[in-house]
Amino acid sequence: MTASFDHLGISVPDLEAGVAWYSAALRLTVERTFAVPGTGLRGVMLRHASGYRIELLHRPDAEPGLVADGPVQAAGRLGYGHLCLAVDTPDEVDAEFARLVAAGAGVRMSPRPAPRPGARMAFVADPYGNLIELIDRTV
Repeated sequence: MTASFDHLGISVPDLEAGVAWYSAALRLTVERTFAVPGTGLRGVMLRHASGYRIELLHRPDAEPGLVADGPVQAAGRLGYGHLCLAVDTPDEVDAEFARLVAAGAGVRMSPRPAPRPGARMAFVADPYGNLIELIDRTV
């Protein structure tokens, strides 16, 4: 069996608002919606034109989880740390960072050189505090 990445699931406190933000900010489209009978759990699978998916989940009785101030704090906790999106050039890190901040993302780490020589990275947070990394992989 060969396994490949399919999607990332993120629990959100407001499903409709989450779908609106992720659709606009990350240019995702609704692929399907679903509900699990008897649980209150509803979800929406969103898809990017490149093929990756983000599944937004909402359960009314969900409890808050980790909300990290940045990548270093997130790495100090076991479990989910961040979602990383690759761009084609170092300049696109800056452009995508600015576009996401304009769309309502929180600034967590402004664009800067990445630990890997020649690469550039930045971090933002979605409206719920989930970290999104931007990185160029051209080097």
